[in-house]
Amino acid sequence: MVGTAEHSLRRDVTPWGSFSWGYSDIGADIFVALGLVLGAAAGASNIAFLFAGLVYVCVGLAYTELAAAYPVAGGGQYFVTRGLGDLFGFIAGWAVLLDFTIDIVLFAWSCVGYMSHLVPVLSGSVNPAVHFVVILVLIIGLAILNVVGVRESTAFQSVVSFADILSETAILFFGFLFAFDPALLVHTMTTHWPSAFDLMNGVSLAIISFVGLESISQAAQETRRPSAIIPRTSVALILTILIFALAYSNLALAMHTWYPVPPDAQGHAQPFFSYLGNDQNNDKAIAVLASNIPYFGAIAALYVPVLGAILLLISSNSGVFGASRIAYGMSREKLLPSMFQRVHRKFRTPATAIVTFCALAVVVHIFAAMQGTAGLNFLGDLYAFGAATSYSLVFLALIALRFNDPYSPRMFKIPVNVPINYKGNKIDFPVVGVLGFFGIFAILIFVLLTHDIGRIAGPSWVILGLCGYLIYRRNKGLPVLRSRKTDWTAEQITILRDAGELEMMDEYIARIRAKTTQ
Repeated sequence: MVGTAEHSLRRDVTPWGSFSWGYSDIGADIFVALGLVLGAAAGASNIAFLFAGLVYVCVGLAYTELAAAYPVAGGGQYFVTRGLGDLFGFIAGWAVLLDFTIDIVLFAWSCVGYMSHLVPVLSGSVNPAVHFVVILVLIIGLAILNVVGVRESTAFQSVVSFADILSETAILFFGFLFAFDPALLVHTMTTHWPSAFDLMNGVSLAIISFVGLESISQAAQETRRPSAIIPRTSVALILTILIFALAYSNLALAMHTWYPVPPDAQGHAQPFFSYLGNDQNNDKAIAVLASNIPYFGAIAALYVPVLGAILLLISSNSGVFGASRIAYGMSREKLLPSMFQRVHRKFRTPATAIVTFCALAVVVHIFAAMQGTAGLNFLGDLYAFGAATSYSLVFLALIALRFNDPYSPRMFKIPVNVPINYKGNKIDFPVVGVLGFFGIFAILIFVLLTHDIGRIAGPSWVILGLCGYLIYRRNKGLPVLRSRKTDWTAEQITILRDAGELEMMDEYIARIRAKTTQ
């Protein structure tokens, strides 16, 4: 059933397909993160989203440059391997594998949560057994879908992504028109400002809203003309998601106060945003928010849970896609066993990787279910850790590749650069890349300080992965702590040729020849 590694991935991802892959992953994040952040950062939730959003812009620009210059499956893992070496490349890839594995469960979990807004029997707090089984069925179904092929997967996501953009825009339009109260926004921020610890917790959770841009780079090897398509779709996606995240967080804090729960122990009424952030509603916060918009809410209450659930499902689908492509790329770079590079003979998809990481997702689902209604927080902790770890290394790789590989054409370059001379080459030092590194590293510290589970489970995942990596490399006779010898010049020529980027390939070859003749 499974062919050899010589079969290549099929280039079927179009410009809209590239955008929808990213949007289906990131666009669904606000459906998950809004309730979690409101529950942690309270009146400073918009500030938490703003800080995470600024870091996200830097991350997005870095990925855009790297994916356009190196259009190959593997994304951040490949960039870090090429810039920092095999060991750090493995750590980055392993952290992203954690993220995408969690992605499968996290968004399937929230998908069922949004459906429970219409069908209460699906709620984990009402019927844990049904909740567990439905999520399990979704994971298995997505595994089958992705084995069949990327074309079918992309078509599935494209239609729903377009519908959700319209829906989210409508919610914001009617929300700001009928429910936004600037005075209440100021009141909420001043009277419910969180402690420094809770604000850090909120920032670390807010990064969840911006995880998934890597989906575009994961599909680079299956995208037509990636150097032209990826920059356009990435920049459009960065702006779309940033606007949505900031708008929803401010709207949630500035809606007319609503009291659906009893007063607290001191007799104080609970504001709307705290209701969105409790364990019963944080997995369907957008649906609850939309349903309480005057006039529009009656309609939104019927369709937003359904559309949100579908978008979350395709985001879970992106997790399957991303995990399998990362494993494929890591196997190709001798960071994981060769079985993950095997491609199905008929469908030409990495079937072994898909099945393996969907099975791991089932294990994670079992552990999350054991946490009861706190399972979503458990998944969010691990998700934030994986993202912050991998993104930190990607920024370092971006800087390293500016120095180590000044010859590869960069059709898109992260802005704000300082020209310097290094070993006879003119290097553009990326100032925004440095700022992005410090921003995402700060979020990683916040995760470790504020999340008990993330502080233990996240590093444990990395340590266990490193043990397996060291054993694998030793058994295969590969360098254990050093990098294997790789002809990056020949590989880059092959990458650009296979991507159809012949002009970039010619420019790259000309630069290499000019350097060798000096």
